[in-house]
Amino acid sequence: MKSVWTRTICRVLVALMIWTPYYIAQAGVITTDQAATTASSQADRTTVLNFLSRSDVASQLQAMGIDPRNAQERVAALSDAEAASLAQRISQMPAGASDAGWILLLIVIGVGVWWFFFRK
Repeated sequence: MKSVWTRTICRVLVALMIWTPYYIAQAGVITTDQAATTASSQADRTTVLNFLSRSDVASQLQAMGIDPRNAQERVAALSDAEAASLAQRISQMPAGASDAGWILLLIVIGVGVWWFFFRK
């Protein structure tokens, strides 16, 4: 009787080992386009974070009731497309822009931060 149970348990264990995958992670070759996309998305995030770290922008965010550290955390949570869009808008802003442009940009950033904060 003991050998029947032993054989049955061994057969079940062999069947489970066959169904269990032997690998969990897969390695693959990263193409140049993927590497460039990662580098450009990091550069876009850096551009937006540098913009948020400026003293005038930080004071405007505080005036709007947004904590600058919270805004920086939300920039890290942006998708690559959203970060690229914000970085492009920041880079296209003329030097010495009018107050309306600054206010519009701060409103867009504030709405984006608010949307990510309350999206849960």
